[in-house]
Amino acid sequence: MTFGNFILAMLVFVAIVVVHEFGHFIIAKLSGIRVEEFAIGMGPKILGRQKGETLYSLRAIPLGGFCKLTGEDEASLDAKAFNNKPLIARMGVIFFGPLMNFLLAILIFSLVVTQTPVINEVIAGKPAYNAGLIKGDRIVEINGKKIENWDNIKKNISESNGIPLNITIQRKSQEKSIVVTPVIENEAEGAIIGITPSLKISGLSIKEGFATAIEVSRSMLEFLLKLFTGKASSDEVSGPVGIIIFINEAAKVGFLYLLNLTAFLSLNLCIINLLPIPALDGGRLMFLFIEMIRRKPIEAEKEGFINFIGFVALMILAVVIAYKDLIKFNLLNFFR
Repeated sequence: MTFGNFILAMLVFVAIVVVHEFGHFIIAKLSGIRVEEFAIGMGPKILGRQKGETLYSLRAIPLGGFCKLTGEDEASLDAKAFNNKPLIARMGVIFFGPLMNFLLAILIFSLVVTQTPVINEVIAGKPAYNAGLIKGDRIVEINGKKIENWDNIKKNISESNGIPLNITIQRKSQEKSIVVTPVIENEAEGAIIGITPSLKISGLSIKEGFATAIEVSRSMLEFLLKLFTGKASSDEVSGPVGIIIFINEAAKVGFLYLLNLTAFLSLNLCIINLLPIPALDGGRLMFLFIEMIRRKPIEAEKEGFINFIGFVALMILAVVIAYKDLIKFNLLNFFR
């Protein structure tokens, strides 16, 4: 992993969490709740600026961020405290964090992405690689047939039945003909030469973005159900270490692939945070629903203690998952 891709992974983490915390922040402000601090990053403060009643800060560790509200974790007599606001306002503040992650995913999924006849990746050891095709080559003709889009390329390759193809490419300002012999590794997939297309954004469809976000959410919830019922392996779960690896791989392929992964991660944060587990937004919403049914709040000390236990349990789980990721991706040797 390059240093640049590592920084990119950190930025993706920060962006997703800042969007989440901004959801809490904006509804708190609109509800008249005092926001003591809105921070980007964690750990020691590097920069800070006080504006009104809120400190806006940048912190040393580029992992996430937070939005500190008066009276969120303890009882306060302040009229602007979270605990003194109406129940619906408090629910709104908690719910809008995950909702912002869902909206971010919809926005990214709404981008209409098309495949271009420009090669984005040449897979090592495959026919295209062996023949000398490289990333950035634009395929303009195959066996004398003009190529307009990536579908033309796929059609010509799949119908070749392993017969050599005369591929004309444009490399920088020059045209060049290269003979490539496709191979059939999988009957269902057909003939391939080992290339992937470059992508470009050609439009925006909120309807499609919403439909994709719903479908991906459904798949994630199905996996969580299988995980909790023992029908899925915990080996399929990754934490921050694994996510950094995935971001690195996506960044190697291209920006739009990274953007798509960002949407998946944002949606994942949304769903995980809405689980009714203490210390998560879903756990806080659960306490507020209990308050609505009981018509009186749970004592702040009791709720705080339960959230603390939940937080400790989540941290232990995070450490276990991180260790498993180190083994899974063979990173332990890096520290030896």
